[in-house]
Amino acid sequence: MNDGLLALQQRLQHVFSNPKLLERATTHRSFSADHNERLEFLGDSVLNLAVASLLYARLSALPEGDLSRVRASLVKQDTLHPLSVELGLPDVLRLGEGEMRSGGHKRPSILADALEAVIGAVYLDAGYVAAEGLVHRIFERVEINAALAASSKDAKTELQEWLQGRKMKVPVYRVVSVLGAAHRQTFDVECAIAELGLTERGIGGSRRAGETAAAVAMLAKLHAKR
Repeated sequence: MNDGLLALQQRLQHVFSNPKLLERATTHRSFSADHNERLEFLGDSVLNLAVASLLYARLSALPEGDLSRVRASLVKQDTLHPLSVELGLPDVLRLGEGEMRSGGHKRPSILADALEAVIGAVYLDAGYVAAEGLVHRIFERVEINAALAASSKDAKTELQEWLQGRKMKVPVYRVVSVLGAAHRQTFDVECAIAELGLTERGIGGSRRAGETAAAVAMLAKLHAKR
């Protein structure tokens, strides 16, 4: 393990029994086939559960729907990106040459994904209690209050609630195409509401971003029909 990862362990307050997990967590797919995307998938779920337990304890008076919205605000890219910078992840990320030249070590999506991968790595290395402890330490200086519920309702949530309020099924999202090189992909996503016979498209730098863009377009169409 190099000096950068040794220092990262100190900031994480976790010494890895299997250092390879931390190396993989900080490796982007543009650098190696042994990259962090599977750890990111795992870490995303661990993060959601750990933040949920944090909110359950801190916001005891908040109902389930508002708790879900506060959690969505805390686990989104805009929140995770600065937290990953605080941990020094930009300095230890392993990126391919093309991604390095294009500023990948500063890209919010890459850094947020890497933070989730690190959480997943800690979970595999030492179990849920250790990973939960890490998440709670990371969020120690983040202001957490009920007001976050109002600011966290994204377009996908708003669209889903609009449909459910009218007793309709939730929209279906489908990736129509993926364009660009592996390290700079663009996702073209379709949002469909079968009961209304409506479809809209959105484009983003990740599947999630494409879905959000499609939801924004769909909401605009629905509001225009009022």
